[in-house]
Amino acid sequence: MATAEIMGVHRQISIVLVPEIQVGEYVMIHAGFAINPIDEEAAKETEEILKEVLKYS
Repeated sequence: MATAEIMGVHRQISIVLVPEIQVGEYVMIHAGFAINPIDEEAAKETEEILKEVLKYS
């Protein structure tokens, strides 16, 4: 298990599918599971897209 943070929200997630992940690295999360490592650029781009979507929700 690990603690993930996105946009200031902290959640407990399972890292059983990506046991090689290290503190400070970025992962794609689905249904409480880290499913794929991603690079910092992709993580920041995804966060910006989420912020844009939330503006119109």
